[in-house]
Amino acid sequence: MLSFGRSARPVVLMLAAVLSGGRLSAQRSGAPDLIVTDARVFTADTSRRWAEGFAVRGDRIVAVGTTSEMLAISGPGTQRINARGLVVIPGINDSHVHLGEGSLGRSFSTSDNTPAGPTMAEVQDSLRAITARTPRGAWIQGTLGLRILMDTVARRAALDAVAPRHPVILRAPWGHGMVVNSAALRRFGIAENAPDPAGGSYERDGTGRLTGSLVEYAGWAPVQVEQRKVADAQSIKQLNDEIRTRLMFGVTSVQDMASSWDASTTVRLLRAADLPVRVRVVRWPMPGRAGRNLREWTSLPGQVSPMIHVSGVKYVLEGTPQEQGALNRAAYPGRPGWHGTLNFPMDTVREMLREALTGDKGADQLLLHVVGDSSVVLVLDAMASLAPDSVWRTRRVRIEHASRLNGPLVARARRMGVLIAQPRTSASYRSWLDSGIPVGYGSDGQPNPFVDFAGAVTMAARPAEAITREEAMTILTRGAAIMEATELEKGSIAPGMLADFAILSQDIFTVPPGLLTATRAVLTVVGGRVVYSSGVVLPSR
Repeated sequence: MLSFGRSARPVVLMLAAVLSGGRLSAQRSGAPDLIVTDARVFTADTSRRWAEGFAVRGDRIVAVGTTSEMLAISGPGTQRINARGLVVIPGINDSHVHLGEGSLGRSFSTSDNTPAGPTMAEVQDSLRAITARTPRGAWIQGTLGLRILMDTVARRAALDAVAPRHPVILRAPWGHGMVVNSAALRRFGIAENAPDPAGGSYERDGTGRLTGSLVEYAGWAPVQVEQRKVADAQSIKQLNDEIRTRLMFGVTSVQDMASSWDASTTVRLLRAADLPVRVRVVRWPMPGRAGRNLREWTSLPGQVSPMIHVSGVKYVLEGTPQEQGALNRAAYPGRPGWHGTLNFPMDTVREMLREALTGDKGADQLLLHVVGDSSVVLVLDAMASLAPDSVWRTRRVRIEHASRLNGPLVARARRMGVLIAQPRTSASYRSWLDSGIPVGYGSDGQPNPFVDFAGAVTMAARPAEAITREEAMTILTRGAAIMEATELEKGSIAPGMLADFAILSQDIFTVPPGLLTATRAVLTVVGGRVVYSSGVVLPSR
């Protein structure tokens, strides 16, 4: 049975240290390899929330205490980091990323990056320019927003008019919404009479002709196939660029919702990239070939390398309120009778839940994208029909986003042991934490974790749901580790834990709220090894 507590944490490579006369002294196992001193250490450890320093031996933290205690146990070979009073935190764990996404072909963007996005006329202007300098047949991709998504005229024909010889794909930056041209449909192998695939649909005009709008899995599945054809060197560079950016914010672990490539390609590229962070790969089967796809994933070893492991399986049950895809009780404004829809029939959702109960097909943890207020009720009802709360509490079912999980649903979800990852800006943080629901940070594309941190502590639109800065940092660290059942290994600075930590450029616990998003890491360490430094502080002897 999985445990949420810390009492079961194994003491691994712990330095034999005892308090003697108020001082910490090392015995038998020798001096630590590294000590951090003169710091304001937020440990995220409930037994000791703050400290001045800690010691590292190998890749583990072996002691936590005052600066004088750390100096007392250091030896001639011990490296020392004087933090100069700066804040030190456990390494941030991003529990919801999509590594390698958008690596297909040449990209362009317009000046409008709001949810409304560009007009089709603006996209056409950009395409005229970029097609002129792009080899015929090469992929071109850009972004769209609500103006194009909600305009049934802004579709395939409008793209064909300016880019008939290049496959073009426009995607919403929040991941739900895609429009392609005729050349892209041909490249994807989608015929005019193709039936809607499981988990998605093809928009059609009044004559039954495809408009080029590919809904949910109808677009993701063929894009994944095409991205597999991108040169490895290009994909590996993108992976390294993405991680390099995150290291600058103190991120030491990422949990990849593996939507960009199939199983073997994902693992091959991650091995080749040799990223300096810990990577959890979450299986992302594509419906239509889901059984085969999931079998491909489960044929891989769970521990791919010391820094890469594969676990869990994710399904997207619906879209989002932005493109009016999430299933809600109330009809969407301007669309009488339209409440959104589920991507899968409930029989399929129940089968996903059964897999989580039985472990069939390697579904060791189930992650469900659920946003709407109707969909969350349907999921909780289905769970209740299949097993008692006591059983579900051992399964750690994750709900991604959970935007409308509030009111009486909060206590119900807590009884079932539901976890909430990657909450949106309208999240019920205070209600969730007060009820005891574990919450974990996830970026879903936004590389700066302090944007989410600032949002959680200010909550301008819902002040009653604001949380403290300590609670918000715990969500970014230990909370995200709970999302992958690794809180006994990482997510806090305590003896026995992995030595993953970051030193920050400013005190996030005291600076004015308006300055929080300017926070950066000045030093990021994974397993006791420096993987990023701005030069402000460095280890020395």
